[in-house]
Amino acid sequence: MQKAERCVKSVQRQNEAPVTILGEDRDSRWLVTCDHASNHVPAWVAGGDLGVCPADMARHIAYDVGAAGLAAGLASRLGCTAVMSGFSRLVIDPNRGEDDPTLIMQLYDGTIIPANRHLAADHVAARLDRLYRPYHAALARLAARRADTVIVAVHSFTPCLKGRPQRPWHVGVLHSHRDSRLSQRVIAALAEDPALCVGDNEPYAGHLPGDAIDRHALQTGRQNTLIEVRNDLIADAAGQAAWAARLAQVLQSVLAG
Repeated sequence: MQKAERCVKSVQRQNEAPVTILGEDRDSRWLVTCDHASNHVPAWVAGGDLGVCPADMARHIAYDVGAAGLAAGLASRLGCTAVMSGFSRLVIDPNRGEDDPTLIMQLYDGTIIPANRHLAADHVAARLDRLYRPYHAALARLAARRADTVIVAVHSFTPCLKGRPQRPWHVGVLHSHRDSRLSQRVIAALAEDPALCVGDNEPYAGHLPGDAIDRHALQTGRQNTLIEVRNDLIADAAGQAAWAARLAQVLQSVLAG
């Protein structure tokens, strides 16, 4: 775990905060989001232990490895605010709609999540009220500060899911058929580097009803893009800094063009 992520997670663990906001006073139309910034399990959720071993809690199933450091670096270079989740996606996934069946996962990439099995309705409601909804409320507030807000969602993906082929992409840019105006330009700009394998709606499809981009960009008409960087490329501070510089340059150039 690198310095930026250690700092973010230290604040989250001390405050049990559902959301961390960096650079709130920065005046920029950009807004960087990181839905899966942390693998933290709050103490009030199953005693702070989902029954998942530490090795699995350090994997992509619990959070997007390297994404918090990348998001912080990108926001710094863009001179904008970053908003990050303060809880593991295994507790509740802020990048899913409230009625999505994968909102609280019981099985992920071969790992069973014991504390999520047979979860009572009041426990689900508590996670919604204390974690999921405060995160989205903060994101909505920050996005609404300017009429011209552009949302950049930062994620990372594992090079290989269990039992699946190796993924060839270095970076993927996800977008919805409802609004791909910024993402298509980002894809074209990244693809100018012949050394990069750039995914167009890979390794995942870019439109999931009720997800964070749907709620805060598509439903409000805000320009947006979702960028997935392969997590082995941003596993350390050097990789995070390099990708922050690369993405900042691309984003600034395509928005100005």
